[in-house]
Amino acid sequence: MAVPVAKEKKGGVASPAPLARHARKTEASAKQEAPMSAETHYLAVFTSDKTGPKWRAWRAMSEADQAETARLGVAAVADWEAAHRDSIVYQGGPLGPTKRIGDDGAVTDMVNLLTVFMVVRADSHEAAVRLFVNHPHMSIFVCDGVEVMPVLG
Repeated sequence: MAVPVAKEKKGGVASPAPLARHARKTEASAKQEAPMSAETHYLAVFTSDKTGPKWRAWRAMSEADQAETARLGVAAVADWEAAHRDSIVYQGGPLGPTKRIGDDGAVTDMVNLLTVFMVVRADSHEAAVRLFVNHPHMSIFVCDGVEVMPVLG
């Protein structure tokens, strides 16, 4: 499945292309999907400080440099996904603007570090975390980490 190269404009600044993809299941996960259990399934959430140095560097790039970085990054993400297809349970996708409701019922807009998510399977929590070493979202794009936690239900 081809990964679309798309850019969103936010405040006149192009966002990295993989962050604009829609959530989708991989072909392998559609064939192998099983009920989630705490022993094997992990939620991975990529984080990115929208005010941090990686975003400042992205915004400082010319549109041509952003496009070339996005081209290289999209290809690298597709390669990573192909190499890890047996571990990907749910492809996930980018996370949009956040709203929060408090216990008082008040709804507010907010910004957090959560950027992209996916669900993977692994033999252990440590193995799940290690799947993301040198992931293109961190090595090419603007994510600065991946939080990985077991799915408990």
